[in-house]
Order: sequence, then C-alpha cells, then structure tokens
Amino acid sequence: MTYLPVPTVVRTAEQLLSLRGISKRFGAVHVLNAVDLDVYPGEVVAIVGDNGAGKSTLVKILAGVHPQDEGTIAFSGGITAIASPTDARDLGIATVFQDLALCDNLDVVSNLWLGRELRKGGGLDEVEMEQRSWTLLRELSARIPSVRVPVASLSGGQRQTVAIARSLIGDPSVVILDEPTAALGVAQTAEVLNLIERLRERGLGVILVSHNIADVQAVADRIVVLRLGRNNGEFRVADVTSEMIIAAITGASDNSVTRRASKDAEVVQLRRDARS
Repeated sequence: MTYLPVPTVVRTAEQLLSLRGISKRFGAVHVLNAVDLDVYPGEVVAIVGDNGAGKSTLVKILAGVHPQDEGTIAFSGGITAIASPTDARDLGIATVFQDLALCDNLDVVSNLWLGRELRKGGGLDEVEMEQRSWTLLRELSARIPSVRVPVASLSGGQRQTVAIARSLIGDPSVVILDEPTAALGVAQTAEVLNLIERLRERGLGVILVSHNIADVQAVADRIVVLRLGRNNGEFRVADVTSEMIIAAITGASDNSVTRRASKDAEVVQLRRDARS
C-alpha cells in the first residue's frame, strides 16, 4: 500500500529543521536512502519504524555523530553542515540519547551544568546554578524532590527528566529524544510525556523516536514512518489509526493488519472462555 505525504498546510512559521534526500551507507549497507524530514516550532514529530529502519542513524546524523553521505540539512532557513556534536549544539540541536549519560555519583545540579558550569571569582557559582536549576525544573513541572540529591537515587522517569532538562541549558531550538519512555512504568511514562508537552509549549521543535505507538499517539502532532531506510508514510496524529501506522512500519496493508489484530483478539477471547 502506498502512503502519500501529508498534504501541504499553511503554517505561521518556517521550518526549524528541514532534511532533504539524506542518505548514509556503512560499507555495502544502505542504511538511509533519500530521507526527508521537516520540524516546525512548537510541534512534536515522532519517528517510528522497525529495528533497522534507520532511526538511530538519522538521529546520529542530526547529533553530529555521523556525517550524511548525500542530501542537505537546513536549519532556520539556511543550509548547514553538522560535522560534530559541537556543531549540533552550536546550531541549537540538543539530543537526549537512550543511555542518558548521567553521572550517578553527582547531584542534579552538577549533572545539569556538567561541562557548562557557571563561575564566580575563582570557583563555581553554586548558588546561581542551583537557582537556575530550580527555575528550569519548575518551568517543566518536573517532579524532582531536591536538586541536591544524587541522580542515583532518582526513579527512571526523574532521571529522564534531568537528562531532558540538561539539554535545555544551551537554549536549543530542536530537542531530539531517543526512546525516552523505554523500560519505564506507566506512571513514569506519563511523567515523561507531560514533560514533552512542556517542551512543545516552550515553542521547541521536538523529534521523538519511539517504538511505543500508544506514547506516540498520545503526544505527537505528526508521525514519520521509516522502513528499510526510506520514508514510508507521514501522518497527522488526528487522522491516523494505530493499524495504519503498523501497516506503514511493516509494509502490510491496512486490511491485513486489521484482520490479524481481529484474529488475535478472537484467540485471546477463546483462551479466556476456556479458562472460565
């Protein structure tokens, strides 16, 4: 089944980020093949796809970890090159990878300002960093008991919150979140999804990479599907069902996915009837 791009709509702002024809090879493997992506201010764009679809490679290109082989990247209307993580940060692109890269032995303030510490006189300005940390966390409605507790003592959702808050210290325009709800419980996932809403309210462009379709539908404005390194569908969340998303991810038709889901439901019901 062929999925047409989302129809062009009139927007009040230009794209923050626009990718055209992004391709990447690792040896003989064509990981990305002419991928397009647009991100606008104040929206959450979800990138979904099976393992091997090219999601992680695309994130790493935007984060400056890998250069693209072909294609162009435009940021705030100008063509640019992202040759390193420093380039990405200087442009205003912040990435929160799945491993978070937090220092468990340090407190929240130290993690937030690691590598960007504020100084006063001959030492660190601990008071200013602590005040700014509280201000940022309050703006995000973060549930952190104290900015002076070790990160090791925080829950998974709170650790994700610290990592996302740290990405905002440099005042980025685009934030990329790589599987932010993976391995989190229901309550912690809700906490992170609320945090993503706060990022949207701040006018940021958010790229959400996730395998969890329910999370994506709960918080995203648009969904971009990658399959085998190519664009294979783009949807507005208000116009799409989970069956349509899964069909684009797997390459199946909507009807076959719906039939399979219906059959699975029948099997579950039969098992329940047999146990009762």
